[in-house]
Amino acid sequence: MKKRDFSLEQLRQYDGSRTPRILLAVNGKVFDVTKGSKFYGPAGPYGIFAGRDASRGLATFCLDKDALRDEYDDLSDLNAVQMESVREWEMQFKEKYDYVGRLLKPGEEPSEYTDEEDTKDHNKQD
Repeated sequence: MKKRDFSLEQLRQYDGSRTPRILLAVNGKVFDVTKGSKFYGPAGPYGIFAGRDASRGLATFCLDKDALRDEYDDLSDLNAVQMESVREWEMQFKEKYDYVGRLLKPGEEPSEYTDEEDTKDHNKQD
């Protein structure tokens, strides 16, 4: 998948039910978790995170819809332990899955990625 940035609305299209590709965001970064579809697909135990910003749910170990926000979530109300958990999850996703872009804040413009940036190691991003 070519690197690009996503609004929350655009991200929701990649929940594994509308398209076979599954994306989710952690700490402002979007990852392609399609190869983990048995976990993140519609019938998977973490399917609730597909096409969504999973940061709050991962930070609080909550798999309920209550852990997901329909609006952009800046995570500002999470405590230090929960924010450290988010960063640890982000590192795990970076190691396991392809980084495909950023989750855009409201009003933020998407970055223009070159073909060269598409081939860079995603760990060097941000």
